[in-house]
Parts: sequence; C-alpha cells; structure tokens
Amino acid sequence: MFSSAELIHVDGHASYDGYANRDSLSYRKHYGLENIPTMVRGTLRQQGYCLAWNVFVQLGLTDDTYIAEGSSSLTYAQLVEAFLPSSAKGKNTAERVADFMQTNVNSPEIEMVKWTGILSDEKINLPDSTPAQILQHLLEQKWKLRETDKDMIVMQHLFEYTKGGKRILHSSSLVVEGENSVYTAMAKTVGLPAAIAARLILNKKINLTGVQIPTHHSIYEPVLKELANYGVNFKEKQTELI
Repeated sequence: MFSSAELIHVDGHASYDGYANRDSLSYRKHYGLENIPTMVRGTLRQQGYCLAWNVFVQLGLTDDTYIAEGSSSLTYAQLVEAFLPSSAKGKNTAERVADFMQTNVNSPEIEMVKWTGILSDEKINLPDSTPAQILQHLLEQKWKLRETDKDMIVMQHLFEYTKGGKRILHSSSLVVEGENSVYTAMAKTVGLPAAIAARLILNKKINLTGVQIPTHHSIYEPVLKELANYGVNFKEKQTELI
C-alpha cells in the first residue's frame, strides 16, 4: 500500500502522499452516497513519508503480534539487523537496509529512516516489547513537538461527476496551521468543533437527541459557519474535465 501512494495536490499549498485508509465503503451510508460507483477515503502525508514508512513495514518493524524477547538489552541497529538477510561483508546496517529495499543508501527514504535513529547504536531500553511498540517508543520521542514547532492539518475532498454532459471536478480543501506546540492545528480542529457544538446544544440551537454524528445539517452548518471565524474553513473550486 505504501509503495503505491498517489500524489495529491492541494491548491495554493503543496502536493502530498495520499494512501487508502481502512474501509472506505462504510462511509457511503453516513454521507448519503450509497449509489456512487467509487469512494476512496485516505490519509495525506508529507511527500516521501510513504516510501520511508514502507521500509519499516517491509522489514517487519510494524508487527505487533509477538514479543521481541530481551529487547531492553538490544540497540536499535541490532533489532533491525535481526530482520535482515545474512550479513554482507563490508556493508553497514544502512547499506544493508538499502539493499533489502532495492534502493540506494543515499535515497530520500533511507535518509529519513536513518534520521529516526532506528539504525543507531542507542539501547532500546524497553523490556520484552513487540517490534511495533519499540518503533512507537522511538518515534514518540523523535516526533515530539518542540516549543516553537508548528503542526499543520490538511484535508481535501474531491468529487467527480457529470452535469449537463460535462465532467466536473469539485474540490474542497482545508489547510490549518498551528501557532506553536500548545496552540496546535490539531487542537483547533478537534477542540473548537466540540466546544461550538456543546454551546449550541446548551443554547438549544441543536435539538437532536441521542447519540449523533455531525453529518446532520443542523449540526454541521452552524458549526462550520462559526469555525470560519477562527480561520478553519474550506476553499471550494470547480474545474471542467476534458
């Protein structure tokens, strides 16, 4: 899956790796799109992410089904070595990983994998854990936001349809940037909709009862309207396809 990611362009910003994420078809009913022929739900990542993550997948480092006994006494490089074929003379771990992935040791994906520290001589210090838990432990440290770091949320919906004999592509794109490691884009896009909806319920502007998801117009219309005041809004564009 990660070796066949599609490049998705977001107007005014950049292009991102896009890959399928879980079961897309179950969402057709939620959105009232039961009769459409094709629906794909996916995740967007920075370019190069998918090729680098595929290295972890192919090595077996995302496996969560068994315990790597004695992992606390191993280094990350030793763990990776355990997944590689028998040693080749004169080659270091990075070169052997590159050979395993049939790529160059200086390729972007190998450089990104090296950056994580998974090929280092640092001790894992995590007792009897699965390969996936070890990888998670490492990345939680490496990917932690520093005080001045900023995150970014990118979402895009693409609808292709025929109207009046013309093929139309309708795009709806959202890009939200965080301010720092506390006031993040993730905090805005998760916290603000919930807070706005809670206030609307308390003020009896939303009168639905029971457990609801925000696909009902009485929820999403006022919430999206207020979110625009906080810079959280979608940009719409229609393009005629040839």
